[in-house]
Amino acid sequence: MDRKGVLTKLLAVVGTVLVWIPILFTVLTSIVGTISSGVFRFDYLMPAELFPIAFVGALLLLWAARRARSHQKLIGWGFGTAVAFLGSGQLYAVTSGLASGATEPTGWAWALVMASIALYSLALVVIGVAGILLVRRVHFSQ
Repeated sequence: MDRKGVLTKLLAVVGTVLVWIPILFTVLTSIVGTISSGVFRFDYLMPAELFPIAFVGALLLLWAARRARSHQKLIGWGFGTAVAFLGSGQLYAVTSGLASGATEPTGWAWALVMASIALYSLALVVIGVAGILLVRRVHFSQ
């Protein structure tokens, strides 16, 4: 496989863009919402809601990393971590009653679910940075 082929470059760029979309949309809507309402607005659930986009992007990055033989571990571990944090947080929210509203959003249950969403978002940032490094590698290294 040609590590700098057109397909590898395309996979790396598209994957990186897709992984960053949940984070960038969250920041962008927060800025626009805050400016238009005059009150701080931040939808901390948006990265989780846009998981399918990040999932496809991470898969494309894994494919590109495998073709380029570069950054495979960082992208793979970041992807696995993101899925684990989001999945376990959602599972706990459902089993604890937070997701249905049966349990008040307070205490340890709430903190645990919020921490899982924050760590999922951090894992997305790690994958996104790895994607940028991969793009740099396949486009600009000799």
